[in-house]
Amino acid sequence: MPGIGQSGASPAPQHDSVGVIITMPPDLADELGRWRSRYAKQDAVAVPAHITLVSGRALAHWADAAHHVREVARSTTPFNVSLRGTGTFLPVSPVVFLNLVDGVQECRDLHEMLLEGPVEHLLDFGFYPHLTIAHDLDAETMARAQIEMAAFAADFEVDSIGLYDYADDGWVLREELSLGGGTKPKG
Repeated sequence: MPGIGQSGASPAPQHDSVGVIITMPPDLADELGRWRSRYAKQDAVAVPAHITLVSGRALAHWADAAHHVREVARSTTPFNVSLRGTGTFLPVSPVVFLNLVDGVQECRDLHEMLLEGPVEHLLDFGFYPHLTIAHDLDAETMARAQIEMAAFAADFEVDSIGLYDYADDGWVLREELSLGGGTKPKG
């Protein structure tokens, strides 16, 4: 999800954009951030590592979409994700990513449940759970990212999903929702 910003106190949403992601645990986020910054364009702001579940919009009111996302989170139990090695969407899309080995079906199920409510996914491609490492870079950098990250492996528990809204300066975390119910503190 391009441009995901830092969380903090945020005003009420003013847009109909809805993003739902799986955020990485802090230590893994830091490690992936270092890797991803190696491949980013010089003028690009590093986007925190995440797995996108929905990047789209509210079909009616943002509050209705947010309520639906909360209900989906409440009805979902925590699950494990294993990241192993790299893949690419080339030549269709210039993306190098980390593969999900475990947690794929849970991510697909979450994606489908989210779309059963007033939320629309706005991407040109079908949903494929992954964690982007490099995107829209020169061929040499993309190949280097794919090779250097090929042996990467990490496991973590997904116990929450982030609900985002797009503001003038990028994606803003509105709520971090615990799977099984509740709201986690932002940041």
